[in-house]
Amino acid sequence: MTSKTLLTIACAFLLVSATSIAAEDDAFDAEQTYQATCFACHGTGAAHSPEVGDQIEWEIRMEKGMDTLVKNTITGLNGIMPPRGLCATCSDEQLTAIVEFMLESSL
Repeated sequence: MTSKTLLTIACAFLLVSATSIAAEDDAFDAEQTYQATCFACHGTGAAHSPEVGDQIEWEIRMEKGMDTLVKNTITGLNGIMPPRGLCATCSDEQLTAIVEFMLESSL
């Protein structure tokens, strides 16, 4: 099994998990949703994503502004990060909260 196949399987599993978390809109928790939907890449550096906690990488991205970070999260980036990350059911506001959580945890 290739690494691309394994990544696809992992993403599908995380997407199913993310759907159930994001469905609980009243009890939305940005950190919990990050753990379920974003950690696979942003906690490990997979696909060259900036790891949460890497201050330099996040400072570089913040130079583009918060609006750009959120837009990239919503629309996807460079054909690697899928649109909406792995949280297909997250609202734009929830995705913004997740980006804010990642930034607060990194800067």
